[in-house]
Amino acid sequence: MPMNARRRPLVFAAAALVAAWVLAMGGYAVSEHFKMTAEKLRAYLTQTDLARLSGAARARALKDLEDSINALSPEERRLARLGKLWDRWFNEMSPDEQGQFLDATLPSGFKQMLDSFAALRPDKRQRSIDNAIKNLREARESSPEEYEKANAGRTNGPVLSEDLQKKVALIGLKSVYTSGSAQSKAELAPLMEEIQKNMESGRMFR
Repeated sequence: MPMNARRRPLVFAAAALVAAWVLAMGGYAVSEHFKMTAEKLRAYLTQTDLARLSGAARARALKDLEDSINALSPEERRLARLGKLWDRWFNEMSPDEQGQFLDATLPSGFKQMLDSFAALRPDKRQRSIDNAIKNLREARESSPEEYEKANAGRTNGPVLSEDLQKKVALIGLKSVYTSGSAQSKAELAPLMEEIQKNMESGRMFR
């Protein structure tokens, strides 16, 4: 009996550890189930025809799209952009809807990043742009199936159009972005997000 009494706390502790492990694994499984991914976003966009929606239903669908994009991790967001998952919806939006969509899906701290970027020396700005384009090109080459599906098999197109590259070099990213059309803002978004990621990680300043 004395030996059993001494062992009882150890048994209870072991049982508590097992219970905690089961709960943790269950919580992880639940979080993974509800985690937004590029594939889940693709399924939603494929199953929903924005052109057929109007009024409250259309507004709700657009809000769901915005929330889904904002719930993506940076890696999944980049993958979704490579696959141009929401390009068809974006092209079907009205100008007002496009403006709302772009504002709603800006990453946190995006506008502050533009100000910080504008304060950099010209050579650092150009180097960061070159590095961001290089990173995007490498990401595209590492996920060719996503890009090919969105671009009819073409994988050698520019990350950023020559026209926008010239404008960025001439008047700066902030000016181009803030004064640009919805279409040019959408085209610039992947580059801007890559620059922001590099700034936040400190890679830009090494």
